[in-house]
Amino acid sequence: MGKSILDRSSSARQGSAGRADANTRADLLVSVYGDDSGELIQDIQSKVEALYGHSIRKTVANALAEFNFTSGRVEVNDRGALPFVIRARLETALRRAGFKGDGLVRRIRGKRPSTKRDRLRRSRLYLPGNEPKFMINAGLHRPDAIILDLEDSVHPLEKDAARLVVRNALAEVDFMGAERMVRINQLPLGFEDLDVIVPESPDLILLPKIESASEVKQVHRRIAKIQKAAEQEKTIWLMPILESALGIENAFGIASATETVVALAMGLEDYTADLGVRKTLEGQESLYARMRLVNAARAAGVQANDSVFSDVGDIAGLSASAHRSRGMGFEGMGCIHPRQIEPIHEAFAPTSNEIERARKICDAFEKAESKGLSVVSLGSRMIDPPVVLRARQLVENARKAGLIH
Repeated sequence: MGKSILDRSSSARQGSAGRADANTRADLLVSVYGDDSGELIQDIQSKVEALYGHSIRKTVANALAEFNFTSGRVEVNDRGALPFVIRARLETALRRAGFKGDGLVRRIRGKRPSTKRDRLRRSRLYLPGNEPKFMINAGLHRPDAIILDLEDSVHPLEKDAARLVVRNALAEVDFMGAERMVRINQLPLGFEDLDVIVPESPDLILLPKIESASEVKQVHRRIAKIQKAAEQEKTIWLMPILESALGIENAFGIASATETVVALAMGLEDYTADLGVRKTLEGQESLYARMRLVNAARAAGVQANDSVFSDVGDIAGLSASAHRSRGMGFEGMGCIHPRQIEPIHEAFAPTSNEIERARKICDAFEKAESKGLSVVSLGSRMIDPPVVLRARQLVENARKAGLIH
């Protein structure tokens, strides 16, 4: 490339975004240097020049026109980035250089309806918001949900860049039926995330480190305001994450803060840090918090989702943890690697014996009802309404998971 923008006067309008080192894939480095020379120089290099060079140049030209960049130098070092990434990196670099524009996002998927309130959320796969390479094929692993993360996995200096990558991914990437979730930053920084991503209609927003119902209500109002301006009607669900002693004590109020809350999630790393204790595999130190969260979720009529299992290499430990989690009343947990999805799905799936018994309970109840009987029995055991309710829910979940038809 020619002379880098880093070698030029620091008083000029300059900005860069992305990366292009030897280990980079599906990303690029964009550098812009605006000046008053009246000359526009474009230095564009790509590892896929032969196939997509023309398309990349057209994308760059459109971006410069959108942001009224007419004088200076643009340097692009592409490492196989897809168009949604190229546009995000270009926009970030131009905004960092002080140029203004409406944004570079193609809404090619059309309007999406709201996901079902009670859909299966056994697995939610976290993807770093500033790592587009993980987003491209995430749907192939068949998680129930993907989480485009803007919080802990993103460096503080890269929050602006990650927002645009996530926004463009929401608009353009096919996640193959997975629920499209975004974890925003802790408030008030999270409000800036909402302003950028809500117009692209995520299915659900995860709210980290929530400690009060008022925080949830603030997010709900902010989303409603953004959607009104964008003339959107889609319901965007909320999943507060409880990560402190105070959050756990306020669990029911948080779960019932708005009608858009569909689940509570446990955040064990921050919770145990807040208590000043070590997180263990057995989890005795967090038993109270997890059971209180499950109870609060049930009382509010929402789902309970457990924390992530942080040892990616310990599949046996993950399986045991997931089975314990289901036994406590959780309906799913987080994943930090695709290899964790299948063991989690297996752990949260009802067994064939459970399905068969649940079907027998439902059949016995329906037969008793048809005969006008108030007492229902199955074998030597009496069946009361809560048992029937649990059986129906198990059968419905097995149907959602494709275990029965």
